[in-house]
Amino acid sequence: MTSLAGAQSHQAQGARRLKRTVTSGAQRNLERAGRAPLLRALNPHGGATGAPRRGRASRTVPAPSLSRGGGAGDACAAAGSGSAGAGGRLPSRVLELVFSYLELSELRSCALVCKHWYRCLHGDENSEVWRSLCARSLAEEALRTDILCNLPSYKAKVRAFQHAFSTNDCSRNVYIKKNGFTLHRNPIAQSTDGARTKIGFSEGRHAWEVWWEGPLGTVAVIGIATKRAPMQCQGYVALLGSDDQSWGWNLVDNNLLHNGEVNGSFPQCNNAPKYQIGERIRVILDMEDKTLAFERGYEFLGVAFRGLPKVCLYPAVSAVYGNTEVTLVYLGKPLDG
Repeated sequence: MTSLAGAQSHQAQGARRLKRTVTSGAQRNLERAGRAPLLRALNPHGGATGAPRRGRASRTVPAPSLSRGGGAGDACAAAGSGSAGAGGRLPSRVLELVFSYLELSELRSCALVCKHWYRCLHGDENSEVWRSLCARSLAEEALRTDILCNLPSYKAKVRAFQHAFSTNDCSRNVYIKKNGFTLHRNPIAQSTDGARTKIGFSEGRHAWEVWWEGPLGTVAVIGIATKRAPMQCQGYVALLGSDDQSWGWNLVDNNLLHNGEVNGSFPQCNNAPKYQIGERIRVILDMEDKTLAFERGYEFLGVAFRGLPKVCLYPAVSAVYGNTEVTLVYLGKPLDG
């Protein structure tokens, strides 16, 4: 009897070791990332994530690789694929809790798994998923000030941050402040300095807001540019619109600029009002109609440029005044009317 009990104990220990061998790697990586609830939620019965269930055909989902290049999103995709995935049967509230641990790139992968997961992610733009991601991604200053006051949801705020000024695509004489949306130009003499956003557009309709929070100087231009347009030059000039790679509106003298030439005044009315510091200008890029238009407040000022090329165009600004600041916030698809 003693030998029988010893054999059973040895067999149980072997089974436990095998189970730990299968799951320890994924469990370790998830715990390092602070995402242990993900593995437990997607695999509530324990064991390997892809282990077949009793009473089913031997169709399995491979256990996800969470080391190098993998992530919690891979675990979600693996668990949700096929009818055997435990994640596909989880209630929306549980999925929402699980998704709140993931980063944006992982959420994009999860949205492609099935309709249930897509609806869970995109059905409520103020859900815990987007609130949590917003809190992790955006600076506290951006969330507690009125910078993002025209964005109605947490998801819209996350999207705006993805489309903000690029710290790697601007003049060496400017830097992006900690809020992630405001450009500060250092007081460098005889230099015009600009910045582009992280993401450009080659299709669709897009709107963003721009406003100056300091003196304009002799030149202050807002508009669009290709990736080839320069973001710094000597002297005080209208950098946006100085070549065929950019289009700009100089807020100082109300001139439209492209290819080094003035394309007329804007808006086209008598005694057009001058720009006031802090006033938000809405820029509307329509890549289908190939036009660039502007709004001030609730007033549509008109189309400034037509016949834009079918290339990737980036929101951009250029400034000359020392210590001036410019803020740009992406709004998404413009509302008609």
